[in-house]
Amino acid sequence: MNTAALREQIKSAHQHETKSGRLAKQLAEQLPHLHPAIDLPERDAAGVLARFVEAYIERVPDLLDAAAEVAHQAGIESQIKPVLKIAEEYFTSPPSALDGHEGLDCLLDEAYLAHRLVEEVNDLYIKHLGQPLIPLDTTVASLIVHQLIGEAFGNELDEVVHHSVDNMLNDESFAVEKVEAYRDRLTSPDTGSAWKRWPCMSRQLSVGLSLEQ
Repeated sequence: MNTAALREQIKSAHQHETKSGRLAKQLAEQLPHLHPAIDLPERDAAGVLARFVEAYIERVPDLLDAAAEVAHQAGIESQIKPVLKIAEEYFTSPPSALDGHEGLDCLLDEAYLAHRLVEEVNDLYIKHLGQPLIPLDTTVASLIVHQLIGEAFGNELDEVVHHSVDNMLNDESFAVEKVEAYRDRLTSPDTGSAWKRWPCMSRQLSVGLSLEQ
């Protein structure tokens, strides 16, 4: 994984945002039209939303590094790493749907692809190992970002993710001896305690969904 390149790309996008303010302007324009289920604090709602988006983007390299490390521990690095490499390439070589995108606002699309890809791999881990690949819960965060980038475009990006996972991972990917040994380690109390230190990402950033809406 070359997540150092992703970090540099994100840093460059931050510099672009500092000069242009494009992301902040777009979010401020979207704020009155957001779905009422998106729960933002009354004070500095636009600032909170901007910091949420920035953090969602910035966490992608850490997310991929953590996923690669856990896949290595589980003994299925050869199966998982190519999938994570796709998430990395969403940034370095975006799909044609993202041609011409630049700046922090546009990296949100690539970040959504990467987060959703890890979520899909997490679902497979839960199915086969009873636990996620990594315990950081980005589901609510990704639902919020899906709304920010638009329903139609979000669905299009979801299809890209599903196609990537379906072509590279299947039940046989998890049917190896090392996976069985790793499943036994996942049941230890120490592992459970460690996961409790990884709260829901959106809740950490003061943005959530009110399902009553």
